[in-house]
Amino acid sequence: MSRFSPCLSQTAKNMKHFLLLISLLLAISAEGYAFEVRDSASIHFRQGKSVIEPSLYGNSEVLDSIIDALKSDSTNATAKRLKKIIFVGAASPEGSVAINRRLSQRRADNLFDYLSRRVQMPDSLTGFEWNGRDWKGLYEMVQADVNVPYRGEVLQLIEEITRDVAAHGDNASNLAKIRSFKGGVPYSYMYSNLFPALRASKIYTYYDMPSLLNRINGYAYFTPDAVSFEGFMPVAFVNKESKPFYMSLSTNMLYDALALPNIGAEFYLGKNWSITGNWMYGWWDNDSQHRYWRAYGGYLAVRKWFGKAANEKPLTGNHIGLYGGVVTYDFEFGGTGYMGGLPGKTLWDRCNTMVGIEYGYSLPVSKHLNIDFTIGVGYLGGKYIKYVPDHDFYVWKATKHLNWLGPTKAEISLVWLLGHDNYNHSKRGLK
Repeated sequence: MSRFSPCLSQTAKNMKHFLLLISLLLAISAEGYAFEVRDSASIHFRQGKSVIEPSLYGNSEVLDSIIDALKSDSTNATAKRLKKIIFVGAASPEGSVAINRRLSQRRADNLFDYLSRRVQMPDSLTGFEWNGRDWKGLYEMVQADVNVPYRGEVLQLIEEITRDVAAHGDNASNLAKIRSFKGGVPYSYMYSNLFPALRASKIYTYYDMPSLLNRINGYAYFTPDAVSFEGFMPVAFVNKESKPFYMSLSTNMLYDALALPNIGAEFYLGKNWSITGNWMYGWWDNDSQHRYWRAYGGYLAVRKWFGKAANEKPLTGNHIGLYGGVVTYDFEFGGTGYMGGLPGKTLWDRCNTMVGIEYGYSLPVSKHLNIDFTIGVGYLGGKYIKYVPDHDFYVWKATKHLNWLGPTKAEISLVWLLGHDNYNHSKRGLK
């Protein structure tokens, strides 16, 4: 018997596993175990556009089928239960990173708006993802198209780009790599044949299927038409409220060096526009020696950002703007003193005013820090008083009017980036 003991032992183990499997299947059937399945559909857009066109690429039929399915799901709760709906916006790789990110967001939002006007979709089940440049989708399309020139090498390059994007975020160099590869021959083919399908917004609907395992006449079986399984990578669920938000706090280090504490704030408004302001307050004196170093005031500015860096990342790179502000001061070091405005009045009575145009560049220095260099030229004007100290008194000498045309603003500011998705991507050793 010892010769057969191992075989009998293995048979017993197999029987045990089989009985456990049968028990599990019976338990699943008895409890109505729910299997999660997913359906998907794509709506296509014209290049650079986010407006839904039902007549484009058969969008009308797809939209009708989505609406019919969602209406059916809401009235047929016993067949399947809707778990969540994910709207995924994407764009083809041409164009800047910032533009494609905004474009993919608008495409997903517009598909949601279109469907929500026609069928009820619970907010608690709705999520969004904005892919920007769809490198992963491009990889899958190249993999499926045997006619792509240099297909194997192109797949390797796109795979490297996809890994880099996942680790560090997208940047302009990725598009430059694919455009210049093999003299641009693969890019030309992909641009004409593959990119149109990447300009899309997808909707993924996830369900619990409670009746995949059924019983008829005592026999258990799987309903063959209950689900069709796709090969897919699960998409990340992103709350609709998790939209990018860009702002910064700053201090002008030139003012700091002059013992004038100051703080600034800037808010990104979208489409490469921002609004910023700064306030300083330094009120130092040494009355026994008649030494005064006093100034306070501030400005507001509207900025337009431009250039390659600004298109890749808000609040970075070149900017121009218009600014206006107020300032009052009192400078005296034992000799003649100069006071901006009228003594004893409010800020608005004693201030000098300025307006001008500015140019600057914001340079990333770490993940959440920039250094911003800005110079402004314009007009500074208002009343100021000349006086001289005489023992315990200050003797008025003259009231004059300042009219200055020239540089009125200089900044070398340390900028702290704040907000959701507001950070500098790591590249060229930047940490």
